[in-house]
Amino acid sequence: MSFSRLALLFAVSTYLLVQTGYAQEQPVTADSAGNDQQSEIASDRPEPDSPVIEPVDTTSYPRLDYNAEPRLYIIGELKATGLTTMDPKAVVVTTGLLSGDSIFIPGDRLTAASKKLWDQRHFSDVRVVTNFREDTVDINFILKQRVRVSRWQFSGIKSSEIKDINEKLKLRRNSEYSEYNMANALRQIRNYYDNKAFRHATIDYMVDPDTLVPNNVNVTLVIDRKDKVKIKKFTFEGNENISDKRLASSFKKTNKTSINFLKSFKYKEENFEEDRQNLLSYYRSQGYRDAELLEDSLYDVNAKRIGIWMKVKEGRKYYFRDISWIGNSEFPTMSLNNMVQIRKGDTYDSETLGLHLGNIQEGPNDPSIKNLYSNRGYLAIDVYPAETVVGDSVDVQIRIIEGQKFTVRNVIIEGNTRTNDHVIRREIRIRPGDLYNRDLLLRTYQRLATMQQFDPATSFPTVVPNMQQNLVDIKYSLTEVPNDQLELSGGWGAGMFIASVGVNFTNVSLRNFLKKGGWRPYPAGDNQTLGVKIQSNGSYYRAASISFTEPWLGGKKPNSLSVSLYTSRETNAYYLGQKATKHFGTIGGSVGIGKLLNWPDPYFNMYMGLQWQTYNLKDWDYFIVKNGASNVFALTFSFGRNSVDDPYQYSTSGSDLSLSVAATPPYSLFDGLDYAGALTNNERYRWVEYHKWKLNAKWFFPLTDNRKLVLMARAQFGYLGYYNKNKLSPFEGFQMGGDGLNGYSMYGVETVGLRGYKNSELTPYADYGTYASIFSKYTFELRYPIVQQAGTMVYALTFLEAGSANLRLEDFKPFSLKRSAGVGLRLYLPVLGMIGVDWGYGFDQVNSSRGKASGANFHFTMGTQF
Repeated sequence: MSFSRLALLFAVSTYLLVQTGYAQEQPVTADSAGNDQQSEIASDRPEPDSPVIEPVDTTSYPRLDYNAEPRLYIIGELKATGLTTMDPKAVVVTTGLLSGDSIFIPGDRLTAASKKLWDQRHFSDVRVVTNFREDTVDINFILKQRVRVSRWQFSGIKSSEIKDINEKLKLRRNSEYSEYNMANALRQIRNYYDNKAFRHATIDYMVDPDTLVPNNVNVTLVIDRKDKVKIKKFTFEGNENISDKRLASSFKKTNKTSINFLKSFKYKEENFEEDRQNLLSYYRSQGYRDAELLEDSLYDVNAKRIGIWMKVKEGRKYYFRDISWIGNSEFPTMSLNNMVQIRKGDTYDSETLGLHLGNIQEGPNDPSIKNLYSNRGYLAIDVYPAETVVGDSVDVQIRIIEGQKFTVRNVIIEGNTRTNDHVIRREIRIRPGDLYNRDLLLRTYQRLATMQQFDPATSFPTVVPNMQQNLVDIKYSLTEVPNDQLELSGGWGAGMFIASVGVNFTNVSLRNFLKKGGWRPYPAGDNQTLGVKIQSNGSYYRAASISFTEPWLGGKKPNSLSVSLYTSRETNAYYLGQKATKHFGTIGGSVGIGKLLNWPDPYFNMYMGLQWQTYNLKDWDYFIVKNGASNVFALTFSFGRNSVDDPYQYSTSGSDLSLSVAATPPYSLFDGLDYAGALTNNERYRWVEYHKWKLNAKWFFPLTDNRKLVLMARAQFGYLGYYNKNKLSPFEGFQMGGDGLNGYSMYGVETVGLRGYKNSELTPYADYGTYASIFSKYTFELRYPIVQQAGTMVYALTFLEAGSANLRLEDFKPFSLKRSAGVGLRLYLPVLGMIGVDWGYGFDQVNSSRGKASGANFHFTMGTQF
């Protein structure tokens, strides 16, 4: 018989054995999907590159006919092989199969068991081998464990960056190692460094077997940040009507290198994506409504600089033609036209139109059509423009869907544990039953911030409308912050050390003083302020003061009552145990009523008060009056407007304007004394007379979209006038220079700080004890917050400051100024209030500088300066 016939006979015999079932004594393999296959055929699951585990080597088995009728078997032996670090018995349990169970083969249970193993993600390969013994089947799961990472390590970067990357990638021990996971990790690390402008950073990794744990590896991420990449230049193509410089200026976050250190010129992809839209918005604001950005790319200028190339298509320039309105019943068309401020023939500007309509919102107080309607109850107002192009012109039909007016149903307050509900509700300007009014919500926000009892970030309410009933709930979820202040400090002033002890309670409730259980630790809840302070350095100086403020006198209207009493005494006993032979004593008090006004708008306020002071002097050489008593009785009045969003911690917008005058009676007009004649100073100044005017104006301008970088501009002016030129007031003058603090309470003279100069060194002294009668001061301050948390604020600042002080009105030159510049830091803590340190450089000479610039000076401040 030939070899070919023998081979044919062997093949036929094998086929018959399989068909008659005798071959069932041989093991076969099946994949997890229930399809039989040769065991040497690779699984269709992606297999990670493993430096530790070799592929499972299984022999070839005959194929099982899965098209055959399923047959019921009893499960005999169950086992899992190929494992290195896992318990085979525990793995078998997870399949859901038990020895002794009945199972159909072929069938779904074996497929489900294999799928459960895959779903655990512990294995990169799952194979099932069955061995049949009559009515019994033995099942062997041949597994290949995935490689695990024992340790993630970093090389070439700082610990702070390691922490950031770990948090971003959530790298954990015993996590799965695969090429996919590594590629994803490298991509995220690349994005992390790209956003920090390290665009040329090299990122690689090394994999080493873990010698202690089988099937595990240690991964080391090797990072070289290289130099930061900054933007050198912008290049534009296709811009025929707008210059490269003007287009580059439209990039608010992606800026090229310049002398303006306030701008960031690092390249960040998310910033660039936003600035792409800013570029198109700028084009639309210039009339090019069809402008397109066709392409953009980055290119290297050198190792540390990149350039940005952009190709634009400007299209034609458009102009507004006809503006019409539809759907407006609440406001006449003329009023709406006046607010939009667009006239026929104006350059097409969709950005400005969006601002006027309210579809683009830059600031909470920006006037717009939507805000106008929302102040009349139209919470669901919708305003949108429909544009029709006619040649190079655009007709705009502004369609208004007014909807229904919404009425306030509930005003809900929660989160207040110390402050009484009625104290909060009296500050809320919108109440149940009122029409919804957005302006009143903003006004309430400012009033709650002025209370200083709550975190301003939580003081703006959540508005919950009921669209079916046209009702709205306003919910305040407040966070109370500790605001009482304790002062235990020492300071240096006038060449001496002054110790201060003071407390300032900001949420007092006098009506609970005698209430049982009201002292926890003091009667609180009504937002009344009580302050007590004592200062002393021993024999030379001592002072005490007490003040009280009730913000709602009577509890029905926002009329405040302020009362204060104070006393101080200075002597010539400079040393401990020295007996005083000279002294300057002060005793005084004040009482005043403040009122919030609703006209011309709700931000105006007024204050009227009476002030009394008596100065007792004995051989005191620092005023014209050296002996006797001088009395001051003055009426004070102030009128102002304050729309600052947070006047105590970090103001970002609004203004604070005030004009005040304090005036005594004109005694010299009716007391019958000849002040041109020979009077002693004691007779001349027994009753002091003057009129004192002060102007204070502050503006806050947010310079960034997140309202963090803020410019504060301030102007101050003061003038001490007289009724009789022969009776000039020896008290209440001005001294200028330094931090504005004396280190101790000094009455009879007002200190005006000007950083960069020493305390009081800008004060002109013509005669011993005579102070300036007029001053002006101007400040520009750029602020940026470092820490903004509930009750805590830290911000850095840089400033330009200038001012002057003169003895007489005729000497006053408002722009002949002493100039300075510097940097500073402010820290606000509820217990201590505002604490500041400044470094300032005075550019101009003063008497004490001997022909040179005043130079550098450090200044410390405490308390918010108004």
